Amino acid sequence: MIVFGASYGLLAAAGVFTVLVAVGLVPRFAGKTHTGRKVVLYEEMVIFGTVAGCILSIFSEYCCFGAWWQQHFPERTQVLWAVGNAAQAIYGLFAGMFIGCLALAIAEMLDSIPIFTRRISLRHGIGIAVLGMAFGKLCGSLFYFWSELHEVVR
Repeated sequence: MIVFGASYGLLAAAGVFTVLVAVGLVPRFAGKTHTGRKVVLYEEMVIFGTVAGCILSIFSEYCCFGAWWQQHFPERTQVLWAVGNAAQAIYGLFAGMFIGCLALAIAEMLDSIPIFTRRISLRHGIGIAVLGMAFGKLCGSLFYFWSELHEVVR
């Protein structure tokens, strides 16, 4: 189970990094901010953020800083509340900016599909290919939600 879990985790992480590399998000940020010499740092921060998110989501019961704070400093819970709200606001701002930029980069990438189909001389069957991708996505989503719902009902 450990080998399967680690393998699936590595595949999912590789998919995330592939999407970010394919849309060219990190070089675009570096180009817009005129900090091209720090591209490696940006890429390392993307990897660090993904790894930190994975650790926090998998080991969430061990990452409860708020519970530790309330246990050791019960009289200062208002400070924890204020710091938590400020951290959530800052995180929300940067996460929203990242998602917006990612959505725009993917939209720009979709403009390249007609160019790609002309280059490979694909004249007929584009609609069938798009419907096939949509049907596969639908089947995968239904399977995911059905298996999750089935686990909750048990």
